[in-house]
Amino acid sequence: MDCPGLCEALANGGVNLGLAQFISLFIGVVLVSGVPLVTVIFLIWIERKVAARIQDRIGPNRVGPFGLLQTFADLIKLLIKEDITPTAADRLLYNAAPLVSFASVVLIWAIVPFTPYHYGVDLEIGALYFVAVASLGTLAIMTAGWASNNKYALLGAFRVVALLVSYEIPLVFALMVPVMLAGTMSMVDIIYAQSSMWFVFMSPLAMILFFISSQAETGRAPFDLIEAESELVAGFNIEYSGMKFGMFFAAEFLHVFTNGILLTILFFGGWLFPLWNEPLIAFAWLGLKASVLYFISLWIRNTVPRMRIDQVMWFNWFRLVPISILNLLAVAFLVKVMQELGLAPRDLAQATLGEVLPMTIILFLSNVAIAIGLLGQVRSVGRESRLATETAQTATAVGD
Repeated sequence: MDCPGLCEALANGGVNLGLAQFISLFIGVVLVSGVPLVTVIFLIWIERKVAARIQDRIGPNRVGPFGLLQTFADLIKLLIKEDITPTAADRLLYNAAPLVSFASVVLIWAIVPFTPYHYGVDLEIGALYFVAVASLGTLAIMTAGWASNNKYALLGAFRVVALLVSYEIPLVFALMVPVMLAGTMSMVDIIYAQSSMWFVFMSPLAMILFFISSQAETGRAPFDLIEAESELVAGFNIEYSGMKFGMFFAAEFLHVFTNGILLTILFFGGWLFPLWNEPLIAFAWLGLKASVLYFISLWIRNTVPRMRIDQVMWFNWFRLVPISILNLLAVAFLVKVMQELGLAPRDLAQATLGEVLPMTIILFLSNVAIAIGLLGQVRSVGRESRLATETAQTATAVGD
């Protein structure tokens, strides 16, 4: 009988095999189900404090020390608010949408390797599972907008189709780069494949594409057009109140941090820590790297203004999608050529730093070349736009 991870460690220590399996399963269930629920409470407080500092405000500081209990006060307020279901709404879908939205994020944590021994399940198709489960959140928002029987909610749902589904294309292409480099879709094996070199150094462009696309997939600024208050009066969730609204709210906060964890696993080595792989150190190291990426996401949200819907769609289809396809093809071609020439190991998990370094340098330089070409194209487009504007202004002045 297979007994991976912590179960194997306990069994080797003399613990009964059945008891070791139960303890391993119990800890995995507690981590997968408990950590997200506790994390989201503190994420809301952290996001409020970060937004306040960036905007030169104080933020929550009344309820509890440093305002730490403000989230609990808000939770109590949401729980005691009246639960309203519009008369003309589709009651089943209307009430199911918030549950599906939150569950779609929590289910992602089932494949997150917290430490070498602690993870929910090591799926051989872990990357595919992430894409499939994450799309349930998009489906939940679409369902909420349609089932509410409100024109503003329906417009928000239309934007979900236009925005979130479109940005999943570059996200998947960016996700395929670490999968291809590691030779597996297992999240655990992807981490081990980075034991000598993080994938962010091999393909920083894929990391940037994944970060931008995941930011759009969560509907965060500057891509928060599905709930643009100035246009849609809160969009898809306008008819929701109380804890139903709170579940959409919690799912969004948790999804942003979950994307930080996934970025850490796919591009920054996950829990791998130099010299030590003790569970507590590995767990803290994973959390630290994910927190840095989460803070960058908050920084962007509170700094960059919201884009127009046409700008958002143009940026995706004319920039992100072509770049993601080009980057994937370039990485695939170079890796195959280097493997045939003996410059790249076929199993990165067993490779040393010296064996991986030539491959890393070549892939990094290819990303730099693509980035330089992109910047040159952007510069050319900007120059043409500026000349066209100056020509129009000159013609207007002459006409006057």
